[in-house]
Amino acid sequence: MRTPSMRARLGAEALGTFWLVFGGCGSAVLAAVFLAPNVVAGQSVQLGIGHLGVSLAFGLTVMTMAYAVGHVSGAHFNPAVTIGAAVAKRFEWKDVPAYVGTQVAAGLLAGLAVWGIARGKPGFEVTGNLAANGYGDHSPGGYGLVAVLCAEVILTAFFLYVILGSTDERAPTGFAPIAIGLALTLIHLISIPVSNTSVNPARSTAVAFFNGNGAPGQLWAFWLAPVVGAAIAGATYHLVTSVDRRDEDIAGQIHPDDVGSGPAS
Repeated sequence: MRTPSMRARLGAEALGTFWLVFGGCGSAVLAAVFLAPNVVAGQSVQLGIGHLGVSLAFGLTVMTMAYAVGHVSGAHFNPAVTIGAAVAKRFEWKDVPAYVGTQVAAGLLAGLAVWGIARGKPGFEVTGNLAANGYGDHSPGGYGLVAVLCAEVILTAFFLYVILGSTDERAPTGFAPIAIGLALTLIHLISIPVSNTSVNPARSTAVAFFNGNGAPGQLWAFWLAPVVGAAIAGATYHLVTSVDRRDEDIAGQIHPDDVGSGPAS
């Protein structure tokens, strides 16, 4: 199979990252809480999707786009995944800047779209309500910086372990996107109350500046922790599992009949 061009790979990364941010953050902003009037009881009824729905939305965005474009770019959609794969020697370092730049740019476009739609509701206060990640006063559960950093490092590391393992050639063929999407769902179920869940610097950057309210000043934490966690997983996966697939480029290797051979995030 011919290796896709860099232009095609970056286009796939842009499409997938946009969908991840728009679908995940959009569900949190637009659908997590939805109050509908109950005429009989005279009160409002919560019909929103809540934390469970938002968690599923993030997982579904990754799974659907991994199947759609994973065979083109490897379906990273996340700077931490790209860097972690490079540390694992399963992605070329020379391609990292282009991938990361594309992911961040596409995420910002998706953040702009969510911001524009959210502003269309009369009375909706955009500032502080765009699903930004945060710690301390900006953590949904009031968790401090150390707790947030620990959670993000651990969760991103395990996310990379799932990606690297499920894309192994000995893993069940065609199921990698499902495992990866469910892993991201689980990660959100664990950590939405802690940090609003990042594990993806592009997702964090995408809404931080539109959200304001201190989010840009805390953005460093949601670059540092996911990258550290991904690097730990990338450096140790072959030691932990005794599966050494280093020096195998995983970009563009998810074949239509073998989706389990490349990463997604």
